[in-house]
Amino acid sequence: MHSPLSFRETGSGQPLIILHGLFGSAINWRRIGDMLKSHWRVVMPDLPNHGNSPWSDDMSYPAQAQVLKNFIIRHDLSNPVIVGHSMGGKVAMALALSGQCLINRLVIVDIAPVSYPHSHLELIQAMRTLPLSQISTRHDADQLLAPAIPTSGLRQFLLQNLIIENRQARWRINLPIIEQQMALLTGFPFNEENFDLPTLFLHGSKSDYLSAADLPIIKKFFPQAVTLSIDDASHWLHVERPNEVARAIQGFLNKSTD
Repeated sequence: MHSPLSFRETGSGQPLIILHGLFGSAINWRRIGDMLKSHWRVVMPDLPNHGNSPWSDDMSYPAQAQVLKNFIIRHDLSNPVIVGHSMGGKVAMALALSGQCLINRLVIVDIAPVSYPHSHLELIQAMRTLPLSQISTRHDADQLLAPAIPTSGLRQFLLQNLIIENRQARWRINLPIIEQQMALLTGFPFNEENFDLPTLFLHGSKSDYLSAADLPIIKKFFPQAVTLSIDDASHWLHVERPNEVARAIQGFLNKSTD
């Protein structure tokens, strides 16, 4: 996992790294990156096995944290703020808790430092069984995926990972490895470490990924953590409420420098 990550960059100033979630890519955070670029050098990498970044056989959080550390060094992103959503939030937490890299502050979006029971394996199975040889347009793919995944918005999100070139379709994410290592992705491998710097846990009011029951363990790992809810938002709050999410991130960063 030494190959460089693909990334998008905008703005200037102190580095702020945004990490997408499972099945996502840097492009999912482009709008919020544009909202923050007047204050920050916003860098949005594609994590391993996602987007245009290289594939890897190891998706454990310590391994992904090492890749992120190498990325920070390669691109001179010293002492960054790191924003991470879902899987990307766990990668950010893993790097912070490892103590291997100086991090300024953290914003963790709709995820907690705990293991989760849901695995998304049904989504992977639907994607892996899609008959790619029958697909020459995105509309074809959408229709074929609809019986297994009836929610249009979710299908459109997943189909951002489908590449169609010369009327031939292929997945750009490493579905076999993601499926094989799903237990690592839904888990959390740390026990005693902590990151004692300002950390915001931002979550959707309609999401079940972060609850009051998670607060003691959040405080154990992140003693300076605060939480903030975005009203009328689910796990995909950055898509549903981008203005509110950008304001919450900037507000926390402004306040935590006082």
